[in-house]
Amino acid sequence: TFLHGDLEEEIYMKQPKGFAVKGKKELVCKLKKSLYGLKQSPRMWYQKFDTFIRGLGFTRSKVDHFVYFKLIGDHVIYLVL
Repeated sequence: TFLHGDLEEEIYMKQPKGFAVKGKKELVCKLKKSLYGLKQSPRMWYQKFDTFIRGLGFTRSKVDHFVYFKLIGDHVIYLVL
């Protein structure tokens, strides 16, 4: 669920088991996108979703930030996360 969120800070991780190059086990991986399990992942995913959905013309509810709505003529579309 929380993949592909853009990170605001530099985060490094140990090489996953089975991916370490022989003789280079001390190297680390720099993450370019959020990864499931990071503390930042839910927040980064939500920020990306919020930007995208607002770009489609939805407005975030002032009462509940997980409810969006869009007026089209006399119809209302509700999107609830």
